[in-house]
Amino acid sequence: MTNTKKTQASSEREPDDDKTTEADGAPGPMEVLREARAQLAELTGMAAETVSSFERTEDGWELEIEVLELTRVPDTMSLLASYQVSLDPQGVLTGYRRLRRYERGRSEPAHRAGGH
Repeated sequence: MTNTKKTQASSEREPDDDKTTEADGAPGPMEVLREARAQLAELTGMAAETVSSFERTEDGWELEIEVLELTRVPDTMSLLASYQVSLDPQGVLTGYRRLRRYERGRSEPAHRAGGH
């Protein structure tokens, strides 16, 4: 009986507290973000660490997610990768690709005008 009350109370609170869905019933940005991280982790078997970009597009959503690819000691030598992730308007992952790999302790070189 306690479980029923907890489940009922949680489901009553979610829409107001979390704003996970839009007015039209589509998933909201926070729900899309959570689902993208979970789906990418499930497909790749690697932990999603952070989301570095997130935007709504005509076709759904585009995210760039930083993933831990290889743990090393010290941690600053661990390999991370940045993945571009595409989702449809309902938040279902439709594709992903690795953009780059890098060591945690290294910053990216500054981009110069003209692409050089």
